[in-house]
Amino acid sequence: MPRTLVTGGAGFVGSHFCDLLLEKGHEVVCLDNFITGSRANIAHITDSRFEFIEHDVSQLIVIDGPLDYVVHMASPASPPDYYAHPIATLKAGSYGTHHTLELAKNKSAVFLITSTSEVYGDPHEHPQPETYWGNVNPIGPRSVYDEAKRYAEALTMAYHRTHRVDTRIARIFNTYGPRMRLNDGRAIPNFMHQALNGLDLTVYGDGSQTRSFCYVSDLVDGIHRLLTSRVTEPVNIGNPEEMTLIEMAEKILQVSGSQSKIVFKPLPEDDPRLRRPDIARARHHLKWEPRVDLETGLRATLDFFKQHMESPKT
Repeated sequence: MPRTLVTGGAGFVGSHFCDLLLEKGHEVVCLDNFITGSRANIAHITDSRFEFIEHDVSQLIVIDGPLDYVVHMASPASPPDYYAHPIATLKAGSYGTHHTLELAKNKSAVFLITSTSEVYGDPHEHPQPETYWGNVNPIGPRSVYDEAKRYAEALTMAYHRTHRVDTRIARIFNTYGPRMRLNDGRAIPNFMHQALNGLDLTVYGDGSQTRSFCYVSDLVDGIHRLLTSRVTEPVNIGNPEEMTLIEMAEKILQVSGSQSKIVFKPLPEDDPRLRRPDIARARHHLKWEPRVDLETGLRATLDFFKQHMESPKT
């Protein structure tokens, strides 16, 4: 029975990944400090093969017993979160990656880091292949996340080359699904929360900027396939179906049946204009591509939000 450590395991993606690992027969050690994760995300897990440790990855990590896999997912990931916690975000990418790589080295475990499409910044290549080096502002407000992940990738490859740690790098694109926080700050939870509360849907800029949205069950399947593969170079995991943010707002109005209006606000600094993954590498090496269509995924997410809806602040 493989034993796997998942940092950030009480987060949105991390908790779904813990579920999948348990389904696959793993023992799971979940580590989280709840800076953005939630006990509610793992409250349903009663399996005796699941262990939870409350801990900050920026501090030394000690895990008793063997580990076969170390999966480092811990980090604030939405703009409001890393704007609110800039130093913690940088530490998760730097100290956290160092500590988890050291742990993987000492345990002779396979290591996987969840990186991000944000390493591409505001891209000059479209769609973005893994070979694209990116266009990132290193000192802008988003840099605390972008550069933390870029550094984490560099450190991961240094451990791979220098210490021969068996590493994987997953570049995650926009993901959605149940267990996202209502105040997450990203497009889909924002739009759904506003639609369900009869509020105007806020679109930044003119809404022509594009994103690609992957349902969370597809994402964690892709990450698991990468983890158990032999692919050491970065792999994009995301949905290549691209749409504008105003199209997404209109789709959520349709799915929710809301009569809310769409309103426009200024575009945040360094907000990328385009985002769409080239997933040829994932298709070839992992035999992976998304399966859940947008409407099915949105309806499942909407049902979750209806169950957890909060009243709008007045």
